[in-house]
Amino acid sequence: MATKAKSGNAFVETVKTIVYALLIAGVFRTLFFQPFWIPSGSMKETLLIGDFLFVNKMSYGYSYASCPSLMIPRVGLNIDAKDVCGFLDGDNGRLFGSSPERGDVVVFRHPVSGRDYIKRLVGMPGDRVQVRDGILHLNGEAVATQDAGEFREVMAPQGPQRLTPRCENGPVGQGGTCIKSRSVETFPGGGQHVVLNIGDQGSDHTPVYVVPEGHYFFMGDNRDNSADSRLPQAAGGVGFVPFENLIGRADRVMFSSAGKSMLFFWTWRSDRFFKAIE
Repeated sequence: MATKAKSGNAFVETVKTIVYALLIAGVFRTLFFQPFWIPSGSMKETLLIGDFLFVNKMSYGYSYASCPSLMIPRVGLNIDAKDVCGFLDGDNGRLFGSSPERGDVVVFRHPVSGRDYIKRLVGMPGDRVQVRDGILHLNGEAVATQDAGEFREVMAPQGPQRLTPRCENGPVGQGGTCIKSRSVETFPGGGQHVVLNIGDQGSDHTPVYVVPEGHYFFMGDNRDNSADSRLPQAAGGVGFVPFENLIGRADRVMFSSAGKSMLFFWTWRSDRFFKAIE
C-alpha cells in the first residue's frame, strides 16, 4: 500500500511540475519574448527563410495581441489571442504603451486573419505613403536610395514549405544563381536598411495612402515579393495595422536554418548567430 501511495504521489507531483512549467512558459511568452520562425522571403535580405528569433513584447506595451495564438490547421487546433484576451480588444489602446519608430521590424497580428506577420514599419499615423516607379515616397518626398550591388542566392527549395525564390535575372534552373537588385534605403532621421527589387509590377506604382490616426503602414524589404500594407485587406493584403495589433519588435536573429527544419543543426547558417536586425 505504501508503494502505491508513493507512486500516486510521484505521479501527482509530475503533473504539477508540468502544469507549473507550462504556466511559467505561458506567462513568459505573453509578457516578455515570443519565438518566431521566418516562413517566407518577404523580408530578404534582412531576414531569411529559416531565421529564428525572439520578439521583444516589452517594446510597445501590451494589448490583446500580446496573448499567444496557437494555430495548427492540420490538427484542427485554432486558439486565437482573442479567445483568451478578447476582453482587452476594441479601444486600440495598450497597457504601458509606447510608440514604435519608423524603420522598426515588427511582428503584428493581421487585422483580419489574425495570423502573425513580420514587416518593416514604413508609415506613421498621419503620413502620406506612396510608391512611384519602385521608389518609396513619404509625405511627398522620395526616400533616399543608393545602389548596393546584387543579392545572390541558389535557386532551390527553401524552408519547410519548400518555397523557391523569384529572380530578376529571369527563369533560373535548379542549382543556378538567382539574382535581385540590391539598394540601401535611408529613412528621414537616418535609419538605413537594404531593400531588394525583382522587376516592375503593380506594387511599384501605388496611389497615395494616408495613414489613419492610431494605425501604421508596413512593407517588406523584398519589395516585389511581399503582401503588405500596399494591398488592401479585402484583396488579401495587410492594409493599415491598428496600434493594438502590434506584438513586438524583432531585434536579433538567434540562429538560422537553411533546411526544412530548424532542428536540422547541420543546415544552420554560421554567419547568422545572434545577428542584429537593422
